[in-house]
Amino acid sequence: MRCLQTVGMLALCATASAAHADDWFTKVDATPRSEFWVDTGFATAHFDDDKGLNGRNTGYGVEYRYSGTMAATAGHFYNSDRAHSSYAGVIWQPYAIGPLRVGATVAGFNGYPRVRDGRWFPALIPTLTYEYQRVGINIGIIPTIGDRLYGGVSVQLKLKLFDGR
Repeated sequence: MRCLQTVGMLALCATASAAHADDWFTKVDATPRSEFWVDTGFATAHFDDDKGLNGRNTGYGVEYRYSGTMAATAGHFYNSDRAHSSYAGVIWQPYAIGPLRVGATVAGFNGYPRVRDGRWFPALIPTLTYEYQRVGINIGIIPTIGDRLYGGVSVQLKLKLFDGR
């Protein structure tokens, strides 16, 4: 009898965990929105921290979230190679894990001397976003590309200026 109670409790816990996991991993509602955000530059923790890279990527940017899953973004910053860079692209985040939106940024970047001699290049960056009322953060996981682009985890703060819902 005790064995059946234990199995029953384990089954109940497994069912509750599965239901909770379904609530934890969700699809984001793609309803149209009209939010305008102002973004800072980035703070970057590089994977190759012994290369003397710049982790204070000061700058500015903007985001216009036009749906629950999509935002247009553009900005300018002082990059890890100590050169000025610009970017423009789209943030696509169709899923959420708890309060974090999960997806990727597809954008063009310039200003990295060892990537196309500083000219524009396309990039796909896994991106997480946390937003609470009028403040938020974007977290980008930058891939390493040989000795041309050094990867890391970048954090960008943001402030919502307009919400036209």
